[in-house]
Amino acid sequence: MARKIRGQPRVLVVDDEPDLLELLELTLSRMGLETVCAQSVGEAVRLLDKDPFDLCLTDMRLPDGEGLRVVEHITQKGLDVPVAVITAFGSAENAVAALKAGAFDYLAKPVALEQLRALVKQALKVPEKTLPASSYQLLGESQAIEQVRGLIDRLAKSQAPVFVNGESGSGKELAARTIHLNGPRGELPFVAVNCGAIPENLMESEFFGYRKGAFTGADADRDGFFQAANGGTLFLDEVADLPLAMQVKLLRAIQEKKVRKVGATQEDPVDVRIISATHKKLAGLVDSGEFRQDLFYRLHVIELAMPSLREMREDIPLIADAILTKLSRGVVAQLEPEAVAALERYPFPGNVRELENILERGLSLAADPQHITAEDLHLTPLAEESDAAMPPGEKWPLQDYLDRVERAAINEALEKTRYNRTAAAKLLGITFRAMRYRMERLGIK
Repeated sequence: MARKIRGQPRVLVVDDEPDLLELLELTLSRMGLETVCAQSVGEAVRLLDKDPFDLCLTDMRLPDGEGLRVVEHITQKGLDVPVAVITAFGSAENAVAALKAGAFDYLAKPVALEQLRALVKQALKVPEKTLPASSYQLLGESQAIEQVRGLIDRLAKSQAPVFVNGESGSGKELAARTIHLNGPRGELPFVAVNCGAIPENLMESEFFGYRKGAFTGADADRDGFFQAANGGTLFLDEVADLPLAMQVKLLRAIQEKKVRKVGATQEDPVDVRIISATHKKLAGLVDSGEFRQDLFYRLHVIELAMPSLREMREDIPLIADAILTKLSRGVVAQLEPEAVAALERYPFPGNVRELENILERGLSLAADPQHITAEDLHLTPLAEESDAAMPPGEKWPLQDYLDRVERAAINEALEKTRYNRTAAAKLLGITFRAMRYRMERLGIK
């Protein structure tokens, strides 16, 4: 299976999880890359021997063996193909083994798309300006988004740490990137880090780098996130997920403006602007002792609150048109009036990210790809309607009550994992097959 784009770099994606395979293929194709997919070690090896590739992404666990065999094959054959591995959350041993075998980097599950894009750009050495923007401008004419844009203009001129608060999918990273680009550091690096996606035992080396020989598999010096962002901006997404031990080290790095690589005896000076974000209530975590108060005050100098899509419903048609322009091939699809009305009524727990997923699904399923109807969107029943059908706290009929609880749990897991069904199933402690069955039974699209 491949998406042909003439003259573009070719990426081999090796994975046997349908959801992750689809996510990777879609993301890469949006970056203007041709993707070829394999679902086993054997198939990947045959493709590598047959055709040239510019990059290989492989999962570590495949039906016929370890993805490490793909890395070793590329190394042994002397193929000029940079390869990165996708490891299960917390599998530090696999990551180190892959780096030792010849992989240039790794991604932890659930895969963060910004990290994936950054890895691909680094591997292909594609200039930033030749790749399409990963998101949209802060569109809208509502008072809520106008206030955000005005505050961003002022924050861009400052060098003070900024804390961005808002629900998942509300555009926190886009706001951080806009602050960076409009400020004096705009021409220097912007490094985005998902703090919740890094295994705890790798955090120090990921943030501060390491020296050759610092641990098994450290075959060369490597910079961390702070060094990569030197002179520019370091964006710490989901900063509330940092363990307390790492919070102490992060606080020192921010205060001293110096970092010490793992295995080094001296500290190196770094100059970065810190922008942090989370969808959690950070002040509440300070009160409960889960987040250090001193670090909170270091990060929470100026707060930028991102509005939810529910607070800017009048902007939904404008944002939807921008998304469809990006997603459409050739003639831009149009939303029928009843489809616009359905979107304006929908509660959007996943905000703009969910809106993009809904429109992408509608564009794929529409009988006429130039005209998207309300039926094409396959929206789940509105929360207001389901609540109206049953008084609050009503626990009978029992099956209806249990279905409501199960539906809420699944939707929350999907939101937390950015609508990756495989990752959501793991979070819920059920199999992917059980997840798919429950979603079909409950009408969750």
